[in-house]
Amino acid sequence: MAQQTFTLYQRISRLPRGKEIFSLLYAKKAPYFATVRPKVREVRANHAELSIANRKAVHNHIGTLHAIAVCNGLEAAMGLLAEATCPADQRWLPRGLQVSYLAKSTTDLLCVAETDPEQWAGAAPYDVDIRVKAVRTDGVVVVEGVIPVYVTEKPQKSAKKA
Repeated sequence: MAQQTFTLYQRISRLPRGKEIFSLLYAKKAPYFATVRPKVREVRANHAELSIANRKAVHNHIGTLHAIAVCNGLEAAMGLLAEATCPADQRWLPRGLQVSYLAKSTTDLLCVAETDPEQWAGAAPYDVDIRVKAVRTDGVVVVEGVIPVYVTEKPQKSAKKA
């Protein structure tokens, strides 16, 4: 599975409205992401970013973006980074979510996920801590943290018996 999403992003994002089309396909692949309607902005090895809109459907009781909606955007960005970065013979699985809520999410947010190349250089199995942050349009970081990912070798496909 790793890199199929990234390959699709590379192909589709070059088209007119390609990032918009890819964003819809990505949300359809992981339907829970559709709740925040991620708009993918950039995907490359060790970096992914997308935006989520500040809209009523994902507000909390005080009228700001709900913390878990923000985490949903961060997890979507993390998944894109992992798909673009994980070696083709390996697979990844998130182990949790460790975040700090730093400020109110009162605007649209930019969700960013980042790693360093050497984090992906080990012999599987190994862990990668993907750094994530959500930033308001005024530059204030509202949520930041780490999504730990466990990386293993892909299982060998067994040969079909005739």
